Amino acid sequence: MNLTEWARAQGVNPHTAYRWFREGVLPVPARRVGPRTILVNIDANTSPSVTGGVGLYARVSSHDQKADLERQTARLSQWAAKAGHRVVRVESEIASGMNGARTKARRLLADPKVSTVVVEHKDRLGRMNIELVEAALSASGRRLVVLDDGEAEDDLVRDMVEVLTSFCARRYGHRSAKNRAEKAFEAAERG
Repeated sequence: MNLTEWARAQGVNPHTAYRWFREGVLPVPARRVGPRTILVNIDANTSPSVTGGVGLYARVSSHDQKADLERQTARLSQWAAKAGHRVVRVESEIASGMNGARTKARRLLADPKVSTVVVEHKDRLGRMNIELVEAALSASGRRLVVLDDGEAEDDLVRDMVEVLTSFCARRYGHRSAKNRAEKAFEAAERG
């Protein structure tokens, strides 16, 4: 299958797939066979030992972070390729983590071919109640994988940050909620 067909089947822009190929982070084996033709080897990516597939999800909050969105997607794709996972869907979007009506996140979570949802950080999927998403995925035999779980380990600290984020979102708007919540929490720790 050529790279453009593969990209469209995966829901990825063909230009993005070509850039991944050039950078060496394309999640499937591919080779150049002509000056303008790149073939993707999909047979190597569909081994019978793999059940279901991996869905990659990246998100940023604002348009000025678009470069970070592309880097996030590339890191997720690179991880999947190194781990030998079959990627069945890649979704990336610019939207607030407090907004539950994100179409691409919903599309990924509703896709029955996705047995594992992979995010770089837990807060990329949502700012609050990720445990509920994990429970819903688990109930349907699926799972959530967080690549960098460098967040606060203490449940009480995490709960306080979520409550502060929620209050700040209501008071100041969704965009600055996390920053204001973190500053308030740091001030409370110092004082």
